[in-house]
Amino acid sequence: MIVKEIKCQSILTRAGGYLSNVVSHSLNPYTGCGFGRSSCGVACYVQFNPWLVQSRTWGRFVDAKTNADAVYLKTVKAERAWVRKRKTPFSIFLSSSTDPWQPIERKYRITRKILSAMIEDPPDSVILQTHTDRIVDDMNIILDLSLLCDVRVHISIEGDRERLPGLPSPPCSLSKRLGALALFAKNGIATVACLSPLYPLKNPDTFFQRLANEGVGAVILDHYILGDGTADGSRTLKSALPKAMAELNEASIHLSYRDQMADVARKYLRVGVSSDGFSGNFS
Repeated sequence: MIVKEIKCQSILTRAGGYLSNVVSHSLNPYTGCGFGRSSCGVACYVQFNPWLVQSRTWGRFVDAKTNADAVYLKTVKAERAWVRKRKTPFSIFLSSSTDPWQPIERKYRITRKILSAMIEDPPDSVILQTHTDRIVDDMNIILDLSLLCDVRVHISIEGDRERLPGLPSPPCSLSKRLGALALFAKNGIATVACLSPLYPLKNPDTFFQRLANEGVGAVILDHYILGDGTADGSRTLKSALPKAMAELNEASIHLSYRDQMADVARKYLRVGVSSDGFSGNFS
C-alpha cells in the first residue's frame, strides 16, 4: 500500500449524479481505499474514475487529507450559505468514494478529526457510511454529534453470506458489522443496513428478521444495475462480481431480484430502494 499525505484545498463537494437527491455535499477524508482489494473493492465504482485513480492500481494507494478538518471549518460557512440559497438542508454524505474507517484511519484519525470539526460547526444532517465495525471506535463523538444534528449510520451488509465464492474476503465479518449496527441502535442512533450491491441471499426471511431483531432501523437494497451509476451495470460487468453472483443464483444478476427481495424485507423492516433509500425514503 502506497500512502501519501496530502493537503487538500477543499473537502466539501457539492453533490451531483446519484447523490444529488440524497445530500447537498459529500465529504471524503481519503482518496483511494485500503479495502480496495477486499470483496467490496472488486466492483467498487470508484475504481473506474480516472480523475481519482490517476492510473494507480485500485486498493494499492491511499492519499490522506491531513488538513481536512481545518479545511472543513474554513469552508463550511460558505457552503452552508450556498445551500440556504437553494432552500434545502445542509447535509453531508461521509463518504461517497472511500471508506472513512479504513485501516489507516487508526493512524491518521482524519475522520475522527472531521467529526470533531462537525461538532464545532455542525451540518443539518450527516450520513456515515462504512463497510466495517471500526466506526464503533468513534461512538462517543458520533453520539455527541447526534445531539446537534440528524445522524444516520449506514453499514454495508451486502447479504447473509460471509463471502461469495471466487471473491476476496470482506473487510469485516458479517457478525461484527451486525454487532456494530445493534450497538448504535441501542444507543439511539438511526441505523441502516445497506445491501449495496445486493448479493444473492440464502434465506431472505431469516436474514431480514435477524436484522430486525438486532434493532436495525431500515435496509437499503441497491443492485449493481443502476447502483454503479450506469443504466445496465456496465461498470460492474467489467468486474468478477456478476459471475460470482450468477453461480449462486442466476436470477440475482437481474434488477428484478432487487424488487423481489425488497418485498420480502418489507415484512420485517422499513425498506428503501436504491437512491430513494439513501435519501431516507423508506416504506
